Amino acid sequence: MATTKRTTGDTDIFSGLIRIHVLHHASVEGVFGLGMIKELRRHGYKIGPGTMYPLLHSMEKRGWLRARSSQIEGRSRKIYIATKSGMKTLEEAKVKVHELLEEIFEEGHHHHD
Repeated sequence: MATTKRTTGDTDIFSGLIRIHVLHHASVEGVFGLGMIKELRRHGYKIGPGTMYPLLHSMEKRGWLRARSSQIEGRSRKIYIATKSGMKTLEEAKVKVHELLEEIFEEGHHHHD
C-alpha cells in the first residue's frame, strides 16, 4: 500500500502552476478534463478528476475559461478555451514565472542583508 502517495499535500503549492499549464493549453488548443489530467501526469503532477474538474470550473467562474460542448471520440465533452481575460492572466503569469525562474536559478548571486 505504500506506493499510493497522498496527492492533496503538494497540490497546494502546485495549484498555481497547474492553472498556468491549463491556461497555456486552453489558449493554444482548448482543453478537456481527461486530456489535461493526462498532460499534467506526463509532467509529473499526480492529479485526478476530483481535483481537475473543480479547478476547471473555478477557472471558468473566474472568467478565464469558456466552456463549449464538443464531440471527442464519439462522446460529448466540455472543451475549455481561454477567454481574453484568461489570455491576459496567462501573459501576466508568464512574466512572473520568468522572474521567478531567473531568481531561483540565478548562478553565483547570493543576497545578504
